[in-house]
Amino acid sequence: MRKFSVLLILVAIFMAFYEQNKPKPNVIITVICLAVFMFGMMKLSAKIPPKNEDDEHNSI
Repeated sequence: MRKFSVLLILVAIFMAFYEQNKPKPNVIITVICLAVFMFGMMKLSAKIPPKNEDDEHNSI
């Protein structure tokens, strides 16, 4: 699932940049690609544990 998410993010960014290089870029396609990118990044970053998780529990 993680590999699929990374691939989807890369394709969305590529499509967004490709769309911007056209003489008349379609704003809807660019917005959809950026939304897919942001959603994918949120899904990937949710799986990363916090750096200072143990420090918060020890200080209380």
